[in-house]
Amino acid sequence: MTHRFDSVDAVREGLREVNYLADDSIAGVAFLADRLAKPILVEGPAGTGKTQLAKSVAEMSGARLIRLQCYEGLDEAKALYEWNYKKQLLRIQVERGEQDVSWAEVKDDIFSDEFLLPRPLLEAITAPDPVVLLIDEIDRVELETEALLLEILSDYQVSIPELGTIEAKQIPMVFLTSNNTRELSEALKRRCLFLHIDYPSMEREKEIVLTKVPDINEKLADQVSRIVRSIRQLELKKAPSVSETLDWARTLVILGIENITEKDALDTVHILLKYRSDIEKAIKEFSSNSAAHFEAKPA
Repeated sequence: MTHRFDSVDAVREGLREVNYLADDSIAGVAFLADRLAKPILVEGPAGTGKTQLAKSVAEMSGARLIRLQCYEGLDEAKALYEWNYKKQLLRIQVERGEQDVSWAEVKDDIFSDEFLLPRPLLEAITAPDPVVLLIDEIDRVELETEALLLEILSDYQVSIPELGTIEAKQIPMVFLTSNNTRELSEALKRRCLFLHIDYPSMEREKEIVLTKVPDINEKLADQVSRIVRSIRQLELKKAPSVSETLDWARTLVILGIENITEKDALDTVHILLKYRSDIEKAIKEFSSNSAAHFEAKPA
C-alpha cells in the first residue's frame, strides 16, 4: 500500500504550503489516518476549518476531492448510486421493438455500467486515481444513512444487487465532519480516528490572518486576533468563525484602517457577528473595555 505522507512534519509543512496552518494534533491525526487507512471524524464548532482541512489535504497530496454534502433526508440514491431510468426506458423501447428479444436479455442489458449513475460514495470507491472523500456534516443525516456510510467505510466495497459486489480500486482518505448537533453512533466513532478542531489560539489566529490576508500589517493582525478572542468569550448565539475573522481583517484592509479604533469596530462589527443580540453584546464589550482593545490614533 502506497502512503501519501512520509512523516508528521511532512504533513504540517505540506499543509502550510497550501496555506493551511496545522498544529501538531491535526498533522499527527492526518498522518496516522493515512498509515492506518482509517477515516477521520472531525468535530468542532462551525467555521473552525474542518471542511477546509479535507480540501487542503487533497490539494497538498494532489488527490481528487469528492464531496458528499449531508442533509436531512439524504438517501442511498443520492449518496451511493442510482439507475438512469430514462435511458433504461429508451433502451427497453428500442429493444422491445426488435424481434426475438427476451425480457432476460433486455434486463441484462439495462442493468449494466452504462446505465449506472455513481454518486459520491461509489465514485470515491471506484476511482482509479487517489481520492480524498469529504463527508460533510454527517450529524445532519438520519441513523439509517449513517449505518450505510459505516458499512461502506468498514469494507470499502459496495453491493449492487444487479451487478454484484464492487470493491475499492484504492482506499480513499476519508474525512467526516460534524458540528456535533447530534450524537453519532459508537460504531461509527470506533471506525474512525477522532480529531477535535476548536477555535485557534490568539497567536495561531494571528498567524492565519497574516497568511490569508494580503497587505495586512502585523500590528493590525494582532489587534484583530485579540478583539475576536475577547468577543468569543461572550455568551453569543454564534461566535465568529475563522472565516469571519478573515472577512473582518480583509474589510479593515480595504477601508485603509491600520489601527482599529472603537468607532472602526462599531462600524464593522456586523462583518463578525450576524445576530442583533450578539452585536449588542459586542458593542457593550467595546465600550466597557475600550482601553484593552483599542489604541488612539496618533494626531
